[in-house]
Amino acid sequence: MLPTGYTAVIRQDGPWWIGWIEEVPGVNSQGSTRDELLSNLREALGEAIEMNREDARNAAAGESYEEVAIQL
Repeated sequence: MLPTGYTAVIRQDGPWWIGWIEEVPGVNSQGSTRDELLSNLREALGEAIEMNREDARNAAAGESYEEVAIQL
């Protein structure tokens, strides 16, 4: 089960909007508008989660493993 949401920290920097996802290191983006930035952050977050899933499954490949949903 995925978290119900993530927190974007955003700000305008000159003509650009820049932002970061608090909970996932390395997920950041920019956009020429606030809406474009938020869209870009959603896309970057989705890609990061999918890459992390793939990496975890590859690390367990060939082993007996299970996927377990956890919540904080």
